[in-house]
Amino acid sequence: MRRSIQLGALGFFIVTSPLAHAAATQDESACECAAKPAQSPADTAFRKLYTDEWSWRQQQVSGDEDSGDAAIRPDLPDVSPEAQAKRLARWQSVEKSLDAIDRSALSPANRTNYDVYRQQISVLIGQQQFKDYQRPLNSDTSFWGNLASTARQSFTTETDYRNYLSQLNQMPRYFDQQIANMRAGLARGFTPPKITLQGRDDTVRSVIDVKTPQDSVFYKPFATMPANIPDATKAELRAEAVEAITRSVIPAHQKLLTFLTKDYIPNAQASIAAYDLPDGKAYYQSKIREFTTLDMTPAQIHQIGLDEVAEIRSQMLQTMKDAKFDGTLPQFLHFLRTGLQFYAKTPEELLKDAAWISKEFDGIASKWIGHLPRSRFAIEPVPADIAPYYTSGRGGPGIYLVNTYDLASRPLYSLPALTLHESAPGHAFQMPLAAENKDLPAFRQNTYISAYGEGWALYCEWLGQEMGMYKTPYDRFGMLSYQMWRAARLVVDTGIHSMGWSREQAQRYLHDNTALADQEIKTEVDRYIAWPGQALSYYIGEMTIRNDRARAEKALGPKFNIRAFHDAVLETGSVPLPVLTARIDKFIADGGKGPYPDEER
Repeated sequence: MRRSIQLGALGFFIVTSPLAHAAATQDESACECAAKPAQSPADTAFRKLYTDEWSWRQQQVSGDEDSGDAAIRPDLPDVSPEAQAKRLARWQSVEKSLDAIDRSALSPANRTNYDVYRQQISVLIGQQQFKDYQRPLNSDTSFWGNLASTARQSFTTETDYRNYLSQLNQMPRYFDQQIANMRAGLARGFTPPKITLQGRDDTVRSVIDVKTPQDSVFYKPFATMPANIPDATKAELRAEAVEAITRSVIPAHQKLLTFLTKDYIPNAQASIAAYDLPDGKAYYQSKIREFTTLDMTPAQIHQIGLDEVAEIRSQMLQTMKDAKFDGTLPQFLHFLRTGLQFYAKTPEELLKDAAWISKEFDGIASKWIGHLPRSRFAIEPVPADIAPYYTSGRGGPGIYLVNTYDLASRPLYSLPALTLHESAPGHAFQMPLAAENKDLPAFRQNTYISAYGEGWALYCEWLGQEMGMYKTPYDRFGMLSYQMWRAARLVVDTGIHSMGWSREQAQRYLHDNTALADQEIKTEVDRYIAWPGQALSYYIGEMTIRNDRARAEKALGPKFNIRAFHDAVLETGSVPLPVLTARIDKFIADGGKGPYPDEER
């Protein structure tokens, strides 16, 4: 999965899957890279509406997370109830303005933009109405952890440092607002389940338990500073950092730690089901729409999951035979979990293998995708303070994080699939392509719809078979186990949140059907428990892309070009699944012609 871009400060995801509003028709999915026709009054009104709102939206997001803007901003957000009410009112006003625009009068490109934008606004409204900002954490991300991630960004100017110092000094105010929101959520039973919060206070305690301010993660940007900053200024900034960490950062974390350990975690909800939250059935249904962009019931998704698990299981059995293993599937899974040959001996070995796989794809990238991103990515270990609660890997613009904690839970046979998903051609590839596509409006360049992004990344795992990335039956079994993992999520997520499944039942289901290590199973199930619906986006998205491709192959026959198809998928930016399907309808209608002129090479 991608690097987390949860905007816990605001209670919404700038990079999330919007609710489906309406499927686009075939001629509506043309991207803005086509020749631009004269703008109608409706186009002009729509452009002004989304431009003004997007500019305002960026001011609501600062300091604690990624917002599509690489600059270090000077302020942490205002997350008070008053500010949240103003956001809700603004987005409701935008929705009314969208209602007043005649969609049929828009250009084809803007009809697609309208569909994408309207769904973003719908999700933002829903998140505010359900007061997601009162739960600014889940099983592996939190508002305080997001702040720590800022310290790992690249600082290049004196302004970056001064803005960052401003953020550090605003932590007491910001933490007080977050704690007040969490208290309000606690009072109405709207918290993450207690079981998923165990140990989360450790990440707060690690900020407090430092010998000197210079040992703090928040001092990291000051340890090595750009040469273009004068030495005297460096000394001044470093002294201010020590002061800010001492007087603002540590006291804010101390207050948060007291709240978490004495009030929040002990009194968090005992139930793990979203149905048991306030207005829980409606809340979970809103999350299904948010993360799948489709109107589906929990029962429908559960059945799809059961059917897909059965199909993938048959493929796993065949791959087990290909590996010449004489035994049952449970015995094979035990063999994979315990065989020392399948695990790295050192963190460096795991990181180097991940790097090798990513470079191996580099060698064949142009055979499968015509338009490649300019952006590159680093491969780094997950930071030690969050690694025990973090997933196996996470990728995004400029980064592929590999979890080197508990190496016995990080099998090498799963690493090719993980790398294709998180690095290239997955998240660290697809997200930069959207950001670099200047023909898209900013709200499409810098947002992330989970059903599309996770669907593409999971499709990349499956595509690895055709690309020759799985060298052994074990590698292919690792890919199938990951496919099974995502299909099983459909069963587990709906089971937990709508059908009364226990945590142990969910863990057992993954244990019996995948080759995941038990540590990873525990981490993953807790993630699904604390983040209702998000796990549904992966397989639903992949199924859509594979179904769209099968339709295109059948309709186009020998005219089908895989590079052109992938370019058509990727040039849209992150879009709801009905919009993506409409784009492939147009791809078929255009005779398989993709968006770039050199795809036939």
